[in-house]
Amino acid sequence: MLNFRHLYYFWIVVQEGGFSRAAERLGMAVQTVSMQVRDLEKALGHQLLKPSGRGVALTDAGQAAFARADEVFHLGQRITDEVREAASTGTVRLSVGLSDGISKLAAHALLEPVLATPQLRLVCHEGEFEELLSELALHQLDVVLAGQAAPPNPNRRLRSERIARSTIQWFGPTSLVKKSARDHFPRSLAHLPVLLPTSHSPLRAALDQWFHAIHVRPRVVGEFEDSALLAVFAARGLGVFPVSELGAKDVSLVRGLRQLGSSPDVAEEVHAIWSRRGQNHPLVRRLLAGGQGAETGP
Repeated sequence: MLNFRHLYYFWIVVQEGGFSRAAERLGMAVQTVSMQVRDLEKALGHQLLKPSGRGVALTDAGQAAFARADEVFHLGQRITDEVREAASTGTVRLSVGLSDGISKLAAHALLEPVLATPQLRLVCHEGEFEELLSELALHQLDVVLAGQAAPPNPNRRLRSERIARSTIQWFGPTSLVKKSARDHFPRSLAHLPVLLPTSHSPLRAALDQWFHAIHVRPRVVGEFEDSALLAVFAARGLGVFPVSELGAKDVSLVRGLRQLGSSPDVAEEVHAIWSRRGQNHPLVRRLLAGGQGAETGP
């Protein structure tokens, strides 16, 4: 087992730039700190530090060790802060990762089963799928919501389950959503300016297949990772855009939009992904129970 005390001393030495300043910060003898770092190097089988002027510098192996040590001890500080906060206020914290591929307008509906929790402190992180899975594996997140299931990886030990499937609706500004555009939907998408999610989103692939199947080449004028941005730019007159029916419930929050049509053959899926620790979180269990099998549309 790695000795985390030795790792901590090494981390402090790197932060302080040398053994003397690290020993002063730790309130220990320089020889003691030096010996602990040497023991770490022996345990890892590689030299981590090398002399540099009056201080020390990282070797290549040391850079790798320091990067992980930084993650470990920052996470440790978060644990301390969160435990103190929970003990003093009774706050229930839920950290959710939202993959950049899913509709952010649907986030409120997806999280609705836990929003009435007393003393809830909800923390939402947005990021790329792989980045969020890494944070989940490091227990920096309790659950990730994404447009796809977790890929098999025995090292991460993640589980996933589809919690929603929602068909797609189209909205746009009043200036573009005329009666003729609605009557000739989806053919009108070949003439109207269209805003689409980027290729990061699984929904984009489904939409491209749908366009091909109905023989419509959309006039794409913008691509966005965030569905909320789609709605804002659409409301400003830039174009029409697709959104899942779950997300459509919050489209009304953006003024000046009206429905153009629907694509019942296209659906957005949302999967909840969690780690072994996450499965014991009461709000993760409630989220799964509230969303399991939820579907909208035909």
